[in-house]
Amino acid sequence: MGRIVILSLLMMLPDLVVAAETDVLGQTGSQRGIFCLLIFIIAYIVVVTEEFTNIPKSKPVILAAGIIWAHVAYMAKEMGVSAEDVDRALMHNLEEYSQLFLFLLVAITYVNAMSERNVFAVLRSWLIRKKFSFRSLFWVTGIITFFLSAVADNLTSALLIGAVVMAVGSNSPKFVSIGYINVVVAANAGGAFSPFGDITTLMVWQSGQAGFFDFFALFIPSLVNYFVPAVFMFMAVPNESPAGDEDRDIVRLKYGALNICGLFLLTIAMAISFENFLHIPPFMGMMTGLSLLMFYGYRLNSIMPGGEGYDIFNKIRDAEWDTLMFFFGVVFSVGGLGYIGYLEMASSGMYGGLGATTANILVGLLSAIVDNIPVMFAVLSMEPDMDLYQWLLVTLTAGVGGSLLSVGSAAGVALMGQSKGMYTFFSHLKWAPTIALGYFASIITHYFVNG
Repeated sequence: MGRIVILSLLMMLPDLVVAAETDVLGQTGSQRGIFCLLIFIIAYIVVVTEEFTNIPKSKPVILAAGIIWAHVAYMAKEMGVSAEDVDRALMHNLEEYSQLFLFLLVAITYVNAMSERNVFAVLRSWLIRKKFSFRSLFWVTGIITFFLSAVADNLTSALLIGAVVMAVGSNSPKFVSIGYINVVVAANAGGAFSPFGDITTLMVWQSGQAGFFDFFALFIPSLVNYFVPAVFMFMAVPNESPAGDEDRDIVRLKYGALNICGLFLLTIAMAISFENFLHIPPFMGMMTGLSLLMFYGYRLNSIMPGGEGYDIFNKIRDAEWDTLMFFFGVVFSVGGLGYIGYLEMASSGMYGGLGATTANILVGLLSAIVDNIPVMFAVLSMEPDMDLYQWLLVTLTAGVGGSLLSVGSAAGVALMGQSKGMYTFFSHLKWAPTIALGYFASIITHYFVNG
């Protein structure tokens, strides 16, 4: 659940401790260890079949997390590991999730607030009245997402532009499906060449393996990663225009809409500044920004005509809670498997026997299935002997590899919840070969540009 872990989103999560628990139980070959791995696989299968079972994706992974950690605690007790050590490992996962949760909650709340103030409805109205075709909208939304995700983060960018895709193409499920895939690929590619674009780039930067400006050498490979599949998907975009009466679709911004947009940009800037200049986890900047929205909501209540109430907590209530809880299950499930020893085993086998280039390419493929954050954490913990070219390669592959599956990145997971069934795991899967072509094209481009 690379995606999943949305974490991915977050570009800017704090320094996900490149110095957390490195001790593992070493029980990958035990019956309980294998059982935990199977539980995770079964839960993952239930997640990807959500459109058939109608079981919310959060339920199976939360259950899996509880089962896995119960077995972890039992194995640790049998091995004589202290309860304090297990608790410390568990609290490390809680720290990661809580920071992610708060960051995402603020981002989603702002998106809901902007939606309620007609920000996306106005953009939809403008696009329709400009008579952009679906094909033009395909490129407009993709390019905007690519560059926006480099300065904000891939999850927030996907949520913002995905809302526009849904608003404009709500009467064309085919366009929404392809448009969402385009946004996911663009968001992940755009986040790969910026230190703030994805958690994995932030981790590599903070570990000292690459300097701040070194990441911009990945701009052209990232652009290739987006452009190659986009060209093929463009051929399948309906050659039509959004349906709608021009007069009927003229929408006005509600009072305070632009101010809320400005507060959101200020909030993102604070999150980046808190991390970069004050060395405070970005979620503090986001929460500070949420307080500004709360105060502004209070002002709206006092000046809005007709006494119309404006309650910011309604926007929090409308957050995608299934997605937020899903992240909980993934973080703790993957964390439990890591404590058993599976992540260390996988990383050791890859770099010890395959070599850096092959291993780094596989890291990207693995991040389409397993969260890229613990995978990258495992790589950094091993401290493989690699030069800057290889560290940039693994940064690129871990960042864009999640595009191969809808559940491979935070952007994909979030948009599946937003799409009302028009963008699903299987609608994304049928484009996986084309996305894989872009994946390998970006690796080749990295070789010729930076090798």
